[in-house]
Amino acid sequence: MPVIGCRIVEVCCFRFAKDRPEYLLLRRSPGEKIYPNLWQFVSGAINDGERAIDAGIREFSEETGLTPTGFWVVPFVNTFYDHDYDVVNLSPFFAAQVKPEDEPELSDEHHRYEWLPYEQARKRLVWPGQRQGLDIVHTFVVGGEQAGIVTKVPM
Repeated sequence: MPVIGCRIVEVCCFRFAKDRPEYLLLRRSPGEKIYPNLWQFVSGAINDGERAIDAGIREFSEETGLTPTGFWVVPFVNTFYDHDYDVVNLSPFFAAQVKPEDEPELSDEHHRYEWLPYEQARKRLVWPGQRQGLDIVHTFVVGGEQAGIVTKVPM
């Protein structure tokens, strides 16, 4: 029987270039065991005893070398089934804003990055859950709706 687990976080990074939002997508390195060459957001494991939000901030820093100017708990949890471990994963979703001039310094996990407008980022993402997360970030956080205002984390 599958178990339910929460061991992964995802962080959607955005910036404003000429008052238009751009979203950071990272391409997994060709040598990665899981999903080589796949475009994704920052993602990573939650360490034992670590809060999901702390894992999100840590993974963001480790994978991009960037410091967010804003960080949000997105009102969305991505769900997917991992057949290797027979686990239904619940992945908390976060958003991070950076300065318009910021460029990431990638870890070995990724070999390319691109800043893309919303529609292009949405097309580049493979998984439906990632697209849903992007939709919610774009509407509620970047769009300035009430849910985005109340879920911003004090830094």
